[in-house]
Amino acid sequence: MTTYGLIGYPLSHSFSKKYFSEKFEKQHISNTVYELFELQSITEFPKLVRETTNLKGLNVTIPYKQQIISYLDELDGVAVRIGAVNVIKVMPDKKLKGYNSDYYGFKQSLINFLLINNITHQVVNNVAIYTEKAIILGNGGAAQAVKVALEDLGIAYQVVSQKANTNETDSKITNKISYENLASNIELFEKYQIIINTTPLGMYPNIDAMPQIPYQLLTEKHLIFDLVYNPPQTLLMQKATKQGAKVQNGLEMLYLQAEKAWEIWNT
Repeated sequence: MTTYGLIGYPLSHSFSKKYFSEKFEKQHISNTVYELFELQSITEFPKLVRETTNLKGLNVTIPYKQQIISYLDELDGVAVRIGAVNVIKVMPDKKLKGYNSDYYGFKQSLINFLLINNITHQVVNNVAIYTEKAIILGNGGAAQAVKVALEDLGIAYQVVSQKANTNETDSKITNKISYENLASNIELFEKYQIIINTTPLGMYPNIDAMPQIPYQLLTEKHLIFDLVYNPPQTLLMQKATKQGAKVQNGLEMLYLQAEKAWEIWNT
């Protein structure tokens, strides 16, 4: 029996288990299971690998996306740049290689979102390069994959977090500003028309929460990408829509990153 699975803690619910179990059934993939491996400590990981027969791949979720790195033999280049892993492939020689499929899921979903809204780009060395600029809400783990994807699309970005940091060394960021400073920055909203929420604000069950941004500054020219997928229409998206902005949630990204994980495991 070929085994895939998810490690994290806690694992009270799992998109991945439902998604892959249904995939196996629909595509008649036999002798294959997807299990949940709830690890109270990352130190339990080596034992899991040793004792799970025919283990071919794992997904990694909170809180182990960074902690897992020291247990791996090799990292994909994108995972190195992000500093986090959410996919592990068991190589033919049994070595473990880490990847980050969140990057691929977000990047492709963003490209699709820009395309349907007629945002044009140039193609340089077979890579789409955009001139738009983005505001990233939040600077946690999810934001790191978003940053790398934006860099690869040529999209400059401004990070907004709870505390400003004018010593930001990333050349893509003029400075990191706080939500408080954002409220009065009308010029920023005129120049940066893609807004990406990487925070969990608005996620079920806390559906009444939302990032504290000046919604009155949003216009029909703004594109709002909320990584939250449950509920499908967050309060952020509702308020942005009322201002005429175009919105998208993180569900497509979720599906795309899952399919990328499957591709990694089977190529």
